[in-house]
Amino acid sequence: MSLRLVFAGTPEAALPSLEALVGSRHDVVAVVTRPDAPTGRGRRLAPSPVRERAEAHGIPVLTPDRPREEAFQGTLRDLGPDVCPVVAYGALLPGDVLAIPRVGWVNLHFSLLPAWRGAAPVQHAILAGDDVTGASTFLLDEGLDTGPVFGTMTEPIRPADTSGDLLARLAEHGAGLLVATLDGIDDGTLVPAPQPTDGVSLAPKITVDDARVRWGDPALAVDRRIRACTPAPGAWTTFRGERLKVGAIGMPSARDLGDVALAPGELRSERHGVSVGTATGPVALGDVQPHGKRRMPATDWVRGARLEAGERLGDA
Repeated sequence: MSLRLVFAGTPEAALPSLEALVGSRHDVVAVVTRPDAPTGRGRRLAPSPVRERAEAHGIPVLTPDRPREEAFQGTLRDLGPDVCPVVAYGALLPGDVLAIPRVGWVNLHFSLLPAWRGAAPVQHAILAGDDVTGASTFLLDEGLDTGPVFGTMTEPIRPADTSGDLLARLAEHGAGLLVATLDGIDDGTLVPAPQPTDGVSLAPKITVDDARVRWGDPALAVDRRIRACTPAPGAWTTFRGERLKVGAIGMPSARDLGDVALAPGELRSERHGVSVGTATGPVALGDVQPHGKRRMPATDWVRGARLEAGERLGDA
């Protein structure tokens, strides 16, 4: 047996699931993705990663501006899907659209629901200092990631994980969970269970302001913010009134630091590298990217900046 599928997704994180479904026993008859969007310095329109991959497989692609459009809904009804699997599609689906597939829309969400409902579950898990996260498959309803859950998988958060690192692993491992969920639906062996009312947390979209490093926070919190905001939207601070993007930081050893005591945000060039103060002690600055320039090691940046005593990053 097999299911007739219309897959919905947009970014690279959805590609492992699309590939897994194409290679499964089920039939992907069409793909829904967001319209072409401006990208790069020239702001030229470019197709989504999912559109490019679907077209490479010869799968018809639908790109509605809004899913509530009558023309899109009519096309979806004509396709007659049993299930619409969805991974990071990027648009809200109204009730009329949710009701079209025979079984419904099955979403792969990158958290252990009901934890981290919302647009940025991976970033918020790192920000919060979680040790473990995962992925869930659930039946979409009109709430915010509130539908009943089919299955879950867990994934440890490693000490050096950025949100990009963690999302890549969840996308790969979650693709298997999505296929297994559809197999169980097809076989009649899998029934979704309501989410518990305890343990609910929200994960709204991470803004550019959220990505601003707070050097007055403890070092662990500074490290989590930078990792959570890498690669997008990109952690940043200011130096001499201009924006400076910040890469991974390290915790210098006591031997390296000696008797160094730095105020939050205060910079100091040391033999081992560049230190910057936080609420709980200095950390080692890694790569940085000054406005309008390439990314470079902090040691190279400091050498060119001709650092003066007592200069600071940000407004800490």
